[in-house]
Amino acid sequence: MTEPIHDHTKSGTPITGTPTAKLAEEAEQSFDVDEVITQRGRRGRPRLGQGPSSVESVRLDPELKDLLVRRAKAEGVPISEVIREALRHHLNTS
Repeated sequence: MTEPIHDHTKSGTPITGTPTAKLAEEAEQSFDVDEVITQRGRRGRPRLGQGPSSVESVRLDPELKDLLVRRAKAEGVPISEVIREALRHHLNTS
């Protein structure tokens, strides 16, 4: 009798009951679930201020976009952070 197939691996190998149970047992022995949950932290994006943030859309010409991407890479920050900092500077706020 053939074991039921639960799913397939990335390579296409069928996952049946026996390997699934073995993997579950190994995971339970190797990982402290409480520790993993504690290290996971909060879900979602971090807040940017006191209230909810808004998402704004702007169109950029290719040259400006290239400068933006280069600046973000040079500073090691997300593109959105470069945009926020540029707006703060332009609007003279902290």
